[in-house]
Amino acid sequence: MKQRSGGMRACASVVVCLVGLLLAGLASAFADSGKSVLVLGRISDDPKAHYEQLRPLLDYVVPRMHDVGIREGRILMASDVQQMTSYLRRGRVDWVTETAGTAISLQQRAGAQPLLITERGGVSRYHSVFFARRDRGIASLQQLRGRTIAFQSRASTSAYLVPAITLLKAGLPLEILLSPGDTPSANALGYVFARSELNVASWVHKGLVDAGVVSSLDWQDPRRMPPAFREQLAVIHVTDEYPRALELVREGLDPKVQARLRQVLLEAAEDPGAREALLLFFRTTRFLPVDPESQAALDALGHNLARLRVEVE
Repeated sequence: MKQRSGGMRACASVVVCLVGLLLAGLASAFADSGKSVLVLGRISDDPKAHYEQLRPLLDYVVPRMHDVGIREGRILMASDVQQMTSYLRRGRVDWVTETAGTAISLQQRAGAQPLLITERGGVSRYHSVFFARRDRGIASLQQLRGRTIAFQSRASTSAYLVPAITLLKAGLPLEILLSPGDTPSANALGYVFARSELNVASWVHKGLVDAGVVSSLDWQDPRRMPPAFREQLAVIHVTDEYPRALELVREGLDPKVQARLRQVLLEAAEDPGAREALLLFFRTTRFLPVDPESQAALDALGHNLARLRVEVE
């Protein structure tokens, strides 16, 4: 009886060892499988539309990365910065395309690393434009004290983050308002979110707010700034330039994969076969290295975002 008991214990030990080896093998297989997949991420409020914009470029990139082990491409959408931060920290996303302000937030929160600057519609850098109605007698930022301004949304680099930082540096405290008709403190500048660039232009034109701010591209775009509006508006301040958009990679991505991705994207503009995919990818015309001037602008933006979070948000 004792011999049988000992034999059963021995068999059980062998089974446990075999199961352990099997699980270890499966884990290794899953890990190897994960290494062969390149995941492109995007923060989106319209996943279907953004999927159709992202997929063609991912399909172009993946076959050109077989030499570093990439066999498949996937897309993972996040609803906000917090969710994308989690994806990056957990290694669920490898590559992210975003505007400069969001890119800096992901760099600070998740250790994401800037890979390339994205040139869209032939423009790699732009600036923010503050404006007011000509008949309001506003000619500078300092004259906005005690008045109101419309931003686009909290996620906008050009129509919120950079302008808000600019106003704080000019010594103007910011107060969020309940509505455009609300009144700020005499020493502060009250702000509201208009949700779209066209709304920003319309609210200023109609006199609902004293001033507004949009990107230099939107200022010249008749769909977002109708010529009839612009004739009655005056530019009161423009900011320094900063990168329009960035491609980032997660911290810890295989250096060989990162280097090959960078090479493929840099060379895409010279390949006629990539033209349609680039156009769908937010009207991208080419990818560029992060030059010293752009890096300085990103560093300054990153430094000031911390102040914005403390003093305003």
